[in-house]
Amino acid sequence: MSRPRTMAEDLLQRIVANTKALNSLYHRLILVVGPPRTGKSTTLRALAEGRSWPLINVNLALSERLLELTSRQRALKVPELLDSILTECPGEAIILDNLEILFSRKLRQDPLRLLQKLARHRILVAAWSGVWEADRLSYAERPHPECRQYLRPDALIVSVQDTHEEEAEA
Repeated sequence: MSRPRTMAEDLLQRIVANTKALNSLYHRLILVVGPPRTGKSTTLRALAEGRSWPLINVNLALSERLLELTSRQRALKVPELLDSILTECPGEAIILDNLEILFSRKLRQDPLRLLQKLARHRILVAAWSGVWEADRLSYAERPHPECRQYLRPDALIVSVQDTHEEEAEA
């Protein structure tokens, strides 16, 4: 008798299964969605190790490149700098974790649109700290200044919540 899969293993399996469907999509983007401390980063590290895909800490990599720029330059250069970071990574897919910097009001970015643009010519798997519910993707809660909501985003969504619900039903 085989042992039951852990929540992290189930999440990992669902991410891998969704990568197969990406080649037919315009944006080759998978968002792993869940509140903080629900295993997204742990699962993405396991995915990176298992697939030999690069894992980028976006907060760290992007903030290092923004240091020398003025506030105005930062907002203008974010897409170019992030694309440059991704271009330096070899392979068929790239994993992005710690995206919080993209939601900073000072950088004036639309994080989802930015990720979609970057996922046109490469597979991106990105951790998204938020909630996926009833076709609505959110980041932060109102009235938080970084709150974002998207209705039916053009991305494959793998929700940590779905994993929790499946476990509860078992």
